Amino acid sequence: QVRLVALGGGSVHSGGSLRLSCATSGRTLSEYAMGWFRQAPGKEAEFVAVISKSGGSQNYQDSVKGRFTISRDNDKNMGYLQMNSLKPEDSALYYCAADSDFMRLVYGQHDYFGQGTQVTVFS
Repeated sequence: QVRLVALGGGSVHSGGSLRLSCATSGRTLSEYAMGWFRQAPGKEAEFVAVISKSGGSQNYQDSVKGRFTISRDNDKNMGYLQMNSLKPEDSALYYCAADSDFMRLVYGQHDYFGQGTQVTVFS
């Protein structure tokens, strides 16, 4: 199995940027597609972005397209989410997840997920 921990959250003003990192351990990250999800208070968790095992394919939720970029470094067993032009509605607990199936992540399913990191965007 793979263990994941999301890092790098914080508080920024609207229009600001943050870079989240996903530190993994256990099985090699290259065996899994990796995704980012978020959950705001009182709402269900939602898919944000997913990247394939090799990093060659990415998929994004419509609301973050053009603003967020998902990436990974398999040599370091790390995943990343660069978030630009942040909006108050992006405020949520963000967590990273892994699954052997890219499309399962797109549809909000995952075998593994880790502790999240809070992102707060002030207007």
